[in-house]
Amino acid sequence: MRVGITLACTECKQRNYTTTKNKKKHTERLEVRKYCKFCNAHTLHREIK
Repeated sequence: MRVGITLACTECKQRNYTTTKNKKKHTERLEVRKYCKFCNAHTLHREIK
């Protein structure tokens, strides 16, 4: 039951990464610190719809 999700930067709102997650085990939205090439820094990225 893995679904594809998109991660967006919380600073500039750019959609930078795509990944998958297990909907049954992790029902909340995913938050990861990743590198944003638009901000030129490591920022918090959140799952979007």
